[in-house]
Amino acid sequence: MLEPQILTATQPIETETTGREITYAQAVREAIRQAMLADERVFLFGEDVGVYGGAFGVSDGLLEEFGPERVRDTPISEAVIAGTAIGAAATGMRPIAEIQFMDFITLSMEQLVLQGAKMRFMFGGKARVPLVLRTPAGSGTGAAAQHSESLEAWFVHVPGLKVVMPATPYDVKGLLLAAIEDDNPVIFVENKLLYKTRGVVPEEYYTIPLSQSDIKRKGTDLTIVAYSIMVPRALEAAAELAKEGIEIELVDPRTLKPFDPEPMIRSVKKTGKALVVHEAPITGGFGGEVVAQLVASEAFDYLDAPVHRLAGLDIPIPYNRELERRTIPQVEDIVREARALVRGEY
Repeated sequence: MLEPQILTATQPIETETTGREITYAQAVREAIRQAMLADERVFLFGEDVGVYGGAFGVSDGLLEEFGPERVRDTPISEAVIAGTAIGAAATGMRPIAEIQFMDFITLSMEQLVLQGAKMRFMFGGKARVPLVLRTPAGSGTGAAAQHSESLEAWFVHVPGLKVVMPATPYDVKGLLLAAIEDDNPVIFVENKLLYKTRGVVPEEYYTIPLSQSDIKRKGTDLTIVAYSIMVPRALEAAAELAKEGIEIELVDPRTLKPFDPEPMIRSVKKTGKALVVHEAPITGGFGGEVVAQLVASEAFDYLDAPVHRLAGLDIPIPYNRELERRTIPQVEDIVREARALVRGEY
């Protein structure tokens, strides 16, 4: 059995800066493996997660190590995957279910929203539903409108579900292990373009609470709130802006629900300006919730400019690569919006 290292709310969470580097995908696999070694109730299942190793190779090798009882290939039925996960969780297991593309999560909405999300509440806490539903999201692979969506706001809206969207290898491992330990259903969203990114990740078992935002970069001129793929893009934009003397502070919520607004509020009180960036379409996106919480907080009195949102266009993702790129915020878009806010052009 592995001894978990738990990072509590009283301990500052700092991303490791030295040590072993692995990819985001390897960090996901390592978290699953360590959870399965630590708890025999944990098992993985989904379309092609076994023999094929997952659509993005994340589960490669786990079938050989744990066998077909604990790494199971399923029929092509997202409703069956979600329903099985809920039933298994409610009867004592701790399933990790994979939906191959986030777009296909639409086929499991009845199970997740009407059943899994509500069971613990409706049974007065006596029923627990400790499941993790992992799903790759986002554009940038030329997979067009039915394989490229970011639907996180739908699930943030549902009481009883937790929603996690890590941006770094360090965060994805710690948050995935915490999600597997959680007694509630967790929608765990992994961006496809992040799978090959690298970062320092400790080998030991550690968890990061599903309740803490993280400051990814400190600055004084503008607060950017971003998550998932927009974190590395915002960091790249911040590096460009630093050449002009503009210092960006970047806040990464990591967990969208429950959302931790305090680091964002403190940051905006310092910088006086805020830009919220996400990939999902702007209308009804999570950025609206971020703005609402900001303007309802004490940070409102410190704002020197309106809070701005930079998000995906309200259109399906095009297949054409250049059109696809123009649909979603890129580094140059973040640079342009941030510069304009700092210079008072809005």
